Amino acid sequence: MLQYRAEFDATVTFSNGGGLQAQGFRVDVPSADTTEAEISALFLAACRLLLVDTVALSGVRIFADPHLGTPGGPSEPGRRWIELSHVISAGMTTYPGLPGPEITPHLTREASRGVYAPGTEFAIDRITMVGNTGTYLDSPFHRYGDGTDLAGIPLERLVDLPAVVVRTIGGGARGVDVPALEGRSVAGRAVLLHTGGDAHWATPGYAVDAPYLTGAGAQWLIDNGAALVGIDAVNIDDTGPDAAGARPAHTLLLGAGIPIVEHLTGLANLPPAGGRFTAAPPRVAAFGTFPVRAYASVPATEPHGPVPGGRLPASGA
Repeated sequence: MLQYRAEFDATVTFSNGGGLQAQGFRVDVPSADTTEAEISALFLAACRLLLVDTVALSGVRIFADPHLGTPGGPSEPGRRWIELSHVISAGMTTYPGLPGPEITPHLTREASRGVYAPGTEFAIDRITMVGNTGTYLDSPFHRYGDGTDLAGIPLERLVDLPAVVVRTIGGGARGVDVPALEGRSVAGRAVLLHTGGDAHWATPGYAVDAPYLTGAGAQWLIDNGAALVGIDAVNIDDTGPDAAGARPAHTLLLGAGIPIVEHLTGLANLPPAGGRFTAAPPRVAAFGTFPVRAYASVPATEPHGPVPGGRLPASGA
């Protein structure tokens, strides 16, 4: 069976400043039609790079050649999992002004002992909450009465989506606009906006001057075929007083059938490409928004923590 390698030049920029270049780098790839996004992820894994903002490849050449075991390549199968959800607890505030969840017992362990056989006990608990609790997904029904509800969103819009991380953290601008998105391949992908807004989670500052996606940015994502859009901030729209209640990102994205995930966290742990994103809510009919367990998988050899910048060898393995 033929095995393949990719050779390319790469330019990398880091979200905390600086960058590096590589010429004639080679990595093992799974097939002759491996995409540039997949090659980028294998490259980052091979170099143990984190805090990456952008990766640009040029001169990509895929050729038949035996695998040499580059980190993250096909010779090292397996994935690891990255948590992207906030924990839900009784009384917590997700969105200022909305009630926190109430978690109470329906059947206590003590009471259950009179129901089951000796030595057997269970706890059954009750949770009362609004759909906008914790990390949650908006379906089109959230915005439009005739839109698709939670029960109707197809799994291919929610599960194991190739992820593109757009990092604007530290850029100084609140609004994620078209220039931050241009040049990225987003068709069929979950576009995750890493703004750093989650640093203020569970504090009064979380909703103050929070990052958001502009209407023009939302339209660009629609025009370029994004499958899902997520953000690590209080809302995907500007909720400040100057917005006067307008919600262009919700209106455009949900109108185009694109689910939205708000209140993500942990996006700093994802590479700019190569991750797989999942955020699936329960199938609740006639309901627009519900908490999700959002997470991503990355190659098992992807580094677990920040790696200091440094020189990259001129050629890979």
